Amino acid sequence: MSLPAEQRTAFLLGPERLEVRTVPVPAPGPGEILVRIEAATTCGTDVKVFRRGGHPRMLKVPTPFGHEMAGRIAAAGEGVARFREGDRVAVANSASCGRCRACRQGHENLCSDLHYVNGAFSEYLLVPRRFVERSTYPCPEGLRPEHAALAEPLACVLHGIEILSLSASAEIVLFGSGPIGLLFVDLLSQAGHRVTVADPNPVRLAVALRLGAAATVVVGRDGGEVERVRARSSHGDGFDAALEATGSPAAWEDAMDAVRPGGTTLLFGGYPPATTVPLNAHRLHYSELTVKGAYHHRPATYRRALEILAAGSLRPDLLLSAERPLEEVEAALRSMMRREALKVVIRP
Repeated sequence: MSLPAEQRTAFLLGPERLEVRTVPVPAPGPGEILVRIEAATTCGTDVKVFRRGGHPRMLKVPTPFGHEMAGRIAAAGEGVARFREGDRVAVANSASCGRCRACRQGHENLCSDLHYVNGAFSEYLLVPRRFVERSTYPCPEGLRPEHAALAEPLACVLHGIEILSLSASAEIVLFGSGPIGLLFVDLLSQAGHRVTVADPNPVRLAVALRLGAAATVVVGRDGGEVERVRARSSHGDGFDAALEATGSPAAWEDAMDAVRPGGTTLLFGGYPPATTVPLNAHRLHYSELTVKGAYHHRPATYRRALEILAAGSLRPDLLLSAERPLEEVEAALRSMMRREALKVVIRP
């Protein structure tokens, strides 16, 4: 394939500073591949990073931006045996070392040397050797590229559900009906769990009902309405499990207070370093509560995410609010900030 000399790439420069630049198209070195991006999707993490101008783990500005992607291999470097030019692939945004204690125990998301890749909002992405070897996956036949790009957030959700370790037919309250929350709703309701969703946005709550939520509660953005949420549980004493997917410290507090005695809370949203929330130690001890965290995804959950998306059991188009060209990445992110869009497909 003949490659162009230049490409357009969206660069994050600082807090709410994004610029689409023309840069050279790189040639893949040994073990590397060059992927022609067919579709990338925006996400809540992109919005947070755009607002803050960086991320403590994933990137430092100035940097190419975007991390949910699928495309076609435009060129392969020397020594690449698993893939060839023309293959359709999805590339995960992190790659573990495979050697440290966490990796050996199957916790690749906690790898002591976890590498990240960004640059999905671009025409081409150079995929480093470690990612080619450990974090690049063939796209199942017939899977649309915008759906394949959703493998990354879906893999995170699958990882969270594994950590939550639910019993059959659990009663769950979910705080947050953004794209991640709605993926939780779709998967959990299909698995036979009764999901109540709490969120300030009635439009997003309506999507949650379409995806199988049993009930919804309109709440404020500052939390403190946990008693009203608990009242929606079957016996009024709380839920078997609570799941926080908002990125709001107030929602962490409400989620920990929303479960019944013996219940479990999964704290899924991520925060800047040094963020703290109060903890009711008396209730934690005497009600035998379990509080868990969940971060990122693992190769096993990424592979399973692609399989689930290919099977067609989910309804991803309910999450994809619009399509925009690469030059409108910033407009797409701002539409999410105004809560006009859930996720936006970016086409180079």
